[in-house]
Amino acid sequence: MAASARRVLNLQAQDTRRVWGQHFDLASKCLCSATAAARSLTAQKLAEKLRAEKQEQKAKEKEVPRDPVQRRVHELIRYTQQLQNVHPNVLSKALKRGILYQDKDLIVINKPYGLPVHGGPGVKSCITDILPILAKMLFGFKAEPLHLCHRLDKETTGVMILARDKEMAHQVQELFKTRQVTKKYWAICVGVPMPSAGMIDIPIIEKEVQGQQQHHKMALAPNYRLENGKTVKVRPNRHAHVAVTQYRVLSSTLTCALLELQPITGVKHQLRVHLAFGLGCPVLGDHKYSDWNKLAPQKLSVGILKKLGLEQTKTRYLPLHLHAQQLTLPPLGPESQELNLVCKLPRYFVRSLLRLGLEIPEKD
Repeated sequence: MAASARRVLNLQAQDTRRVWGQHFDLASKCLCSATAAARSLTAQKLAEKLRAEKQEQKAKEKEVPRDPVQRRVHELIRYTQQLQNVHPNVLSKALKRGILYQDKDLIVINKPYGLPVHGGPGVKSCITDILPILAKMLFGFKAEPLHLCHRLDKETTGVMILARDKEMAHQVQELFKTRQVTKKYWAICVGVPMPSAGMIDIPIIEKEVQGQQQHHKMALAPNYRLENGKTVKVRPNRHAHVAVTQYRVLSSTLTCALLELQPITGVKHQLRVHLAFGLGCPVLGDHKYSDWNKLAPQKLSVGILKKLGLEQTKTRYLPLHLHAQQLTLPPLGPESQELNLVCKLPRYFVRSLLRLGLEIPEKD
């Protein structure tokens, strides 16, 4: 009897545990379902919020400002963004229409703003990629790709020389290396250089900028420094490059100037560094070299902002006002003559000159 009673009690206990286990599993499933539903709802709300913000941003971008200057800035933003998405054939046709000079050996194009010469991270379109297409448009389907003779920065506009074959490209490149090519650039600078004409002879070196945004910039590496009010010569940095720039003011106001720049040497970002750190007059729209310690939109005076019709928060869209205006090549052969290549200013450059009250010099 006692054994039977114990068996009955054990069976009842097992049934009780089974029932409680079923209730626990059911409760756990309900709790997990509720948690999953809450997570799904939270993710859905986040997705809807991001979608709404994206649509709002697109709507703002589509809004066309009423002010003509702000409208032009809006056009420049859109143009720069779209330039990387232009089909290579369309880009080649545009360059073909803007050819400045062409003979059996050379093709000279008007490089547009925002188009890099070489590819790299994040670059969808560049000049080197479209050289084969441009060659076929000019000389037929079997034409060999054109060759670069020199380079310009992505933000720089103006004269750019291409060659039909490697031999001619090497010949022109050698002229650049031996400083036989006369180069003249026009730039709008913030501030007025003193004196109004002169030569900057300060070596340039690449340095790492420490701070919140670690990055590299070209910097001055002068051979002299001041000690107790005296100029003392220092040992040249072996990593520095000789850099020489001639300049003269073509037109000026109290706050800005139009300069003609003639680089004697060809160091990376030479003109921008010499103007910003040598003369203290950075190029208008130079957001890299206007401040040494950080990468930030160029800060402009109230007077310049008012003339340009801009707000300080919009200056990051201001393009670099540096233009390769003229290149002069010596004769390339016994029967050839000196080649003088001139490129007119881009429209945004001309409009800025007019807004700032700077006069465009007459042709020599």
